Amino acid sequence: MASIDDLIATVARLRAPDGCPWDREQTHRSLCAGLVEEAEEFLETVDLDEKDHMREELGDLLLQVVMHAQIAAEDGYFTFDDVARGVNEKMIRRHPHVFGNLSLKDSAAVLNKWDEIKAEEKGAGAKPAETAPFKDVPATLSAMLRAREVWKAVTKKGLDAGASADRAKIDALAGTLDEETAGTALFEIVAACRQAGIDPESALRRKTLAVQQACLKNANAEN
Repeated sequence: MASIDDLIATVARLRAPDGCPWDREQTHRSLCAGLVEEAEEFLETVDLDEKDHMREELGDLLLQVVMHAQIAAEDGYFTFDDVARGVNEKMIRRHPHVFGNLSLKDSAAVLNKWDEIKAEEKGAGAKPAETAPFKDVPATLSAMLRAREVWKAVTKKGLDAGASADRAKIDALAGTLDEETAGTALFEIVAACRQAGIDPESALRRKTLAVQQACLKNANAEN
């Protein structure tokens, strides 16, 4: 693919000793804010269904990947080719129903197999009860995404959240929601928090932590 090779060469030139002073100064850490911003800008094009801008924003995201890979290559850790090869091998390995002889009947079976292969890859074995149920939930997620991932773990692993989360109420509410209804309800809650002087991010983060702690406490009590 000549285009990606051209981009890699362009970034390497920008990072060269006689390249661009700004690009040469960048580090993995200094680029983090830009990566988040570019991802958010891409998400906005998806929400607005702006195909032309979507292409542009995907390019900006790709540039971030190439920049990080170039910095790593300069430090002797890995190259863009290593990144691409690694994710390609992973996608083939985690789709044995496509690239192998395994037969999976539906998306649920595919996701279960994905998780099984992922656990094998990471050498998942017995983990301390204090960390195991939520070990795959990144600490840097926003409060909203963290709450989603924590509840995903609760339901997938059959964890007991006790009184910290009313599963029956949540299930009933889920049966009434569509995207517009959910968006409206979330916006109204955030707006009401603003008027009440409550930080919705903090409120949700603390509630999610309470659910996690309840699950861990109940899991320890069973052991």
